Formats: sequence, C-alpha cells, structure tokens
Amino acid sequence: MGRKKGVHLVHDGPPDDFDPENPYKDPVAMLEMREHLVREKWIDIEKAKILREKVKWCYRVEGVNHLQKCRHHVQKYLDSTRGVGWGKDHRPHVFHGPKVETEPAE
Repeated sequence: MGRKKGVHLVHDGPPDDFDPENPYKDPVAMLEMREHLVREKWIDIEKAKILREKVKWCYRVEGVNHLQKCRHHVQKYLDSTRGVGWGKDHRPHVFHGPKVETEPAE
C-alpha cells in the first residue's frame, strides 16, 4: 500500500498553551513545542535535499552552460540551507540560556 499522489500530511501547529516566558510551566506543552520544532526542522532539511538533487540534475543536463542555466536552482538551494541544521545556536533562546562570555584566566 503506497501513498496516493497529491495527498499531503497535515500536522498541527505549535501548541496553544505553550508559554515561552516559562517553558517548564507545562511539561506536556514544552514537549509538544519541541516536537513541532523538530518536525519543522526535518521539513526544512528535506526541502534542501530535494533542491540539491535538482541542482545536481541541472548540472548534469546543462553541462558547460550550467553557470547560466542553473543559477536559479543554486540560489534557491543556498537560500534553503541558511539556518538549517541541528546546531544549538539556531534554537530559540527559551530552550537554552543566553550565551555567557567568560573572561580568560590570567
């Protein structure tokens, strides 16, 4: 049994009862928010993978003219990869405290 063409999965948005000022107030809402962020991150990553495949295909097809013919694919791919990844710096500050600068010891 496969997926039908044109059928899109519908996911709920972020939880309504999540309080960014006090994220640990409601642990269930915090976990739902975390799942929502992870789901959105995976969607962004998969979109970037699809665009990367389009760039690879365009380079193979266009050959020496790839600089002119594939420019729009490359620009879309580069735009889609900005801010995508699992680094801590891209998470909202409610999930980790502000970055604390330490003074070097003398």
